Amino acid sequence: MKKLLLKHFLNHYQAKAEDVKYSYCPYRICPLGAHVDHQHGMVTGFALNYGIGIAYTVNGNGICQVVSHNFRNRKIFSIEDIQERQYDWADYIRGVVRALQKNGHPLTYGINAYIYGELPVGGLSSSAAVIIAFMLAMAEANEFTLTNEELIEYAFKSETEFVGMAIGKLDQSCEVLSKKDRLLVLDTATGEYRTVPKGAGEHDYEFLVVHCGAERLLASSAYNIRVDECKSAAFICNSYLGEYKKFKDTYLRDLSYDDFLKYADKMPENFKKRALHFYSENQRVAEGEKAWADGDIVRFGQIVTQSGRSSIELYEAGSPLLIDLFNIMVSTTGVYGGRFMGGGFNGACLAIIDPRYRESIMQSVKERYIALHPEYAEKVKLFLCSSEDGVGI
Repeated sequence: MKKLLLKHFLNHYQAKAEDVKYSYCPYRICPLGAHVDHQHGMVTGFALNYGIGIAYTVNGNGICQVVSHNFRNRKIFSIEDIQERQYDWADYIRGVVRALQKNGHPLTYGINAYIYGELPVGGLSSSAAVIIAFMLAMAEANEFTLTNEELIEYAFKSETEFVGMAIGKLDQSCEVLSKKDRLLVLDTATGEYRTVPKGAGEHDYEFLVVHCGAERLLASSAYNIRVDECKSAAFICNSYLGEYKKFKDTYLRDLSYDDFLKYADKMPENFKKRALHFYSENQRVAEGEKAWADGDIVRFGQIVTQSGRSSIELYEAGSPLLIDLFNIMVSTTGVYGGRFMGGGFNGACLAIIDPRYRESIMQSVKERYIALHPEYAEKVKLFLCSSEDGVGI
């Protein structure tokens, strides 16, 4: 990837090749633990063998110039004058500068940077990946290092406090802490995690990522609405229990399932459905971890598909394109299971597949999807993937 980054960088900036530095962050997939990290739920994940790379040179004028392969227009800003959100793709990297400065890391040097994403935007946490890659570049340029915990926390704050997305710490944690061929299991309430090796089993597997052809928006109001609905369910139950908390400090993780059931019928149906997804998804994480540790990839895939259906029916995420793609994938011979990635507002789906059927799966999924959506015939993309280590420092 370095050769590609260098080529593009030198097309946009005047520099000596030996002065160009590089940073990188992988994308992530989350087979189980969908839409629960913002409620401090249990999640799982892998880092992928695809990601986002940055080629950059350091400058002493305190200016960041950034060109993206995936988005238009060069962005230029001073690290001494970060304004409020500009509502463009560069908000994610402006947020990095703000987070570092607010957390005790004064910045002197800016960078001239070229950003390249290996896969289309949507569902693989490209936002967290570009934040982490840019943060690593800024830290190196300004001659300080970050711990894994700091990298996760500051990336989280970049997206929540500056960009305004009500996310949890799933994406950043997967991209930092993951280990190749091991399932990351993370408690987003405590930060405790483990990486679980797959037990011996008779079935091999691969990951297939299918991009529906329509990229998601950089920020979606629908995402934040779902978060508020989850919090509202917990807030209503806490009110009946006489346990008053500020709304922003209210999480379903702090409410027992039994207490939720006592008052579930006293809340709007959409609040109830979001909470039911949360509690059932936490249970699927536990069941999925056991299946993975037992080497039962068939059962693991079935649980992932259950997660996908709950995301559609209870959480009510998923664009029409992704729902069609999900239904096609999980009904294809050789697919153990799958679900759409990210918030579900366009982007990518994940399938866990039997490698013996990879060619027929890819052909069938693509043909059936194009038959439903011929306008995306040239845009739908399929990628065979494997797990990789995160960027862990």
